[in-house]
Amino acid sequence: MSCNSCGTSENGLPKGCNNNGACGSGGCNTKLTVFDWLANMEFPGMAKPFDIVEVRFKNSRKEFYKLEPDMEFFKGDIVAVEASPGHDIGIVSLTGDLVKLQMKKKNVRADSPEVKKVYRKAKQMDIDKWQSARELEEKTMYKARTIAVKLNLQMKISDVEYQGDKTKAIFYYTAEDRVDFRDLIKVLADEFKVRIEMKQIGARQEAGRLGGIGSCGRELCCSTWLTDFRSVSTSAARYQQLSLNPLKLAGQCGKLKCCLNYELDSYMDAIKDFPESGVKLFTKSGAAFHQKTDIFKRTLWYSYESDPGTFIPLSVETVKEIIEQNKNKIYPPDFTIAKPVEAKKTSEMYYENVVGQDSLTRFDQDKNKRKKKKKNNNRNKPTGEVLASTNAINSSESNDNKSQINQANPSQTTQNNNQTNQATTQAKQNTRPQNKPNQPNRNNNNRNKPNRNPNNKPQNNNPNSNNAAPKDN
Repeated sequence: MSCNSCGTSENGLPKGCNNNGACGSGGCNTKLTVFDWLANMEFPGMAKPFDIVEVRFKNSRKEFYKLEPDMEFFKGDIVAVEASPGHDIGIVSLTGDLVKLQMKKKNVRADSPEVKKVYRKAKQMDIDKWQSARELEEKTMYKARTIAVKLNLQMKISDVEYQGDKTKAIFYYTAEDRVDFRDLIKVLADEFKVRIEMKQIGARQEAGRLGGIGSCGRELCCSTWLTDFRSVSTSAARYQQLSLNPLKLAGQCGKLKCCLNYELDSYMDAIKDFPESGVKLFTKSGAAFHQKTDIFKRTLWYSYESDPGTFIPLSVETVKEIIEQNKNKIYPPDFTIAKPVEAKKTSEMYYENVVGQDSLTRFDQDKNKRKKKKKNNNRNKPTGEVLASTNAINSSESNDNKSQINQANPSQTTQNNNQTNQATTQAKQNTRPQNKPNQPNRNNNNRNKPNRNPNNKPQNNNPNSNNAAPKDN
């Protein structure tokens, strides 16, 4: 995919970002992007921009590099940076004073040995070599997995990242226990002829590097913006009244979803004034125990020990009042006297579908309706129009039949006239339109009778008549 705001090519590598850090599409297919809200602000006259930039490598790996005094780069530029050994190729992801805030967030000092330097802007030869190294990563990962299986190592190699100059390869793996991979490094170095570096990552970091779509339909939080991976326990689901179903609570990494912690603080604040669920309520009808809680409606459901199948809703204030009465050895007769919660009637919003915007097939045209409309055109006509059309058809056809019968058989003329009069009388009696329009009673008797003219002469002198004899050419 190409980026219209910075002019990236089809292979995803930017040609050179000219937006001065204000990308309109959120970045060139990057992960964990940071919006540079200081990009459009001018520096004071005597101030100089910050001389450290943030460089992004494969997936979410980012590091800080120091610039030379005469260097100036923008977001999206491909640069050659210092590595151990050799050099690496990366993309500038952040510049300016916002880099200073990111370094403070990650506890990286400007004079730290971790901050290496930028060599130069990458040449076309460097980019071609870097691109060829990236094409080898997938094949290397699959081959390294087969080697790890042959050595019976309990580990999973999830990703491989080649250095820009093809002198080193970083293998990212996950494992539950400690793994002795010294033999694996020797075999990999002999196989790929590069320097091998192994890095162990967790399941959440693996999901962040690989990316994906969550059950919510959005990209994974760990691959887009989340960098602080906190521990998630099942108590977070209990406080939020969620069912303890591991299939629904687990993410793609196999661990509990990080989003369980997002609203946990709000739930903890809401249940501070709730009574303890383990306390029983005593009445004269018997003891009752807690069944469930609705935090939003501030309602608790209790059931008698003698009838655990019946749930009785009580408000938080009512439960507190009964607990205080039990402490003073006062027992109410029943929960009904203790002011149970009444279901509030919610006013339903009136909604009328005026233009059919909720219909998925509102733009589809039904072909059957078209055919029915054509067939039922005569139904909508008034009775006078139907009779007039019927009389017109009968009169026209009767005239044609008369011209033919008068010449062929005079005795048949009287019979045809009688049939025509009967059809007209029947059409007048049918005042209501029927399912089908009244068809005229066509007289086809002459078609089936043989020609009685022995000389085969034309019976009609009109050349436009249908009964005229063909001319000899």
